[in-house]
Amino acid sequence: MRGTVQLTAAALVVAACSTGGGGAAADAGPPRPGGTLVFAVSSDQGCADPQQVQSNDSVYSLRQIVDSLTDRDPVTGDIVPWLATRWSSNADGTAWTFTLREGATFSDGSPVDAAAVKANFDRVPRLGARSSLPKGYLAGYAGTDVAGPTEFTVRFDRPNVQFLQGTSTHSLGLLSPASAARPDDERCAGVIGSGPFTLERYTTDDVTVLAKRPGYDWGSAAFTRPGEALLDRAEFRVVPESGVRSGSLQSGEVDAIASVGQQDEAPLAAAGVELPARPNPGLPFGITFNQDTPLGGDAAVRRAVSLGIDRDEVVAAVYPSQTRRATGPLSSTTPSYADQSALTGYDPAAATAALDAAGWVPGPDGVRARGGQPLTVPLTFAQNIATTRPALELIQQQLRRIGIDLQLREVQISETPLVQQSGDFVAVWGNLTRADPDILRSQFSLEGNNFYRLRPGPVQQVLAAQAAATDPAERSRLAAQAQRLLAEQYVSAPVVELTTVLGVGPDAHDVAFDASSRIQLHDTWKSDAR
Repeated sequence: MRGTVQLTAAALVVAACSTGGGGAAADAGPPRPGGTLVFAVSSDQGCADPQQVQSNDSVYSLRQIVDSLTDRDPVTGDIVPWLATRWSSNADGTAWTFTLREGATFSDGSPVDAAAVKANFDRVPRLGARSSLPKGYLAGYAGTDVAGPTEFTVRFDRPNVQFLQGTSTHSLGLLSPASAARPDDERCAGVIGSGPFTLERYTTDDVTVLAKRPGYDWGSAAFTRPGEALLDRAEFRVVPESGVRSGSLQSGEVDAIASVGQQDEAPLAAAGVELPARPNPGLPFGITFNQDTPLGGDAAVRRAVSLGIDRDEVVAAVYPSQTRRATGPLSSTTPSYADQSALTGYDPAAATAALDAAGWVPGPDGVRARGGQPLTVPLTFAQNIATTRPALELIQQQLRRIGIDLQLREVQISETPLVQQSGDFVAVWGNLTRADPDILRSQFSLEGNNFYRLRPGPVQQVLAAQAAATDPAERSRLAAQAQRLLAEQYVSAPVVELTTVLGVGPDAHDVAFDASSRIQLHDTWKSDAR
């Protein structure tokens, strides 16, 4: 395999969405250097290492400090050069050879060379629970062979077709060898990358400050201009309250905000704020069960929870206007997405029938019970975006109508990976962004993270087969089969597709989405450069 990889037609729907935001460039004049972009986010994952974060609010800032071997064009879906200028694989996808561009350096002065790539990839399998994504990209990693300063081959003990897409992500963004070697928790205090910005300051749950990297000249082919970033600095402030973020943007205290709430759309638009939006590929927001627990292992309970949720009502009541309800284990903009609407619709009659057949009998308070055990489902969640609690409270009401007592258990977003790894949960609420169907294998395979304690079954063989399929059509067929099997087993109750909606004020320009619906600030500039 050689050259570029393209997304399926379904995934290219994102091309019709806005790819960036800001004031009218024609009125502001040509792009100019200087200034500080102040960006308000709703949460912080508690770690400043791109290889150990998954939350969009943390990725927005940390993506700017690391470069990747490749990038993915946000419009075409093509894999394009970044630190690597060429790449190829053997016939079965067990060996990938790359050529690096010359002259790139980390901000500590060390070279971005083949030895640095090896240091990063050798370290990833030893990362902890926070790093499920990069470990999934390197599934079956057998080592990196360095042939010279700019030539290396990454080897796997099994076919790993999805690896190339993984090289375009922040999760495999390269750190300096000194940073990569540090213990996980020390890395969370801050790392060194080769990106267009450096990490100037990080304070947990407060602020992340970035500074322009002088001399940067090895940007992605997806960037719109060469050379250094235009902004001098970028400051990401944690502002949990949606209304406060919106008010800060309207007053000019900040230049842009993340997680625009439904109630804020109209006043922001009326104030002249642009609202660029882009659907996120990967796993939609939903409820996923720990099958090692009595309730999570009960297929009737899982089915009833999924069929008892009125997704259309949740979307209309809580989420921004561009949001879509989930129709299966994958979001509709993910390559090889297959619609499972027939299994994810609202059917309270079928839900109650499933519970009746399984012996769950309504009690005097309306909550079902079996053998004296009430049907109380604890749901673990983190309030990482403003819509989470309102959505879950509405779902709680919907499920109560069919006799399920959903109890909400909030944890800090930094605790979520540890909770999943420990197995100390019955069900969790969350999503995961990735523009590749292999996200299903990394989350639900017995050989992957298997946070949800799935048991052996036909879907395991299908997930492994799609990861090894070098023919795109065959891989899509297998991915669709896996989605069908997961939906039939009600492994999760997918509810809503995450759509990233930003608010961008009139002085900020070219705040661009990348292919994963995160932001890219290399090309961003301010007309009021202060």
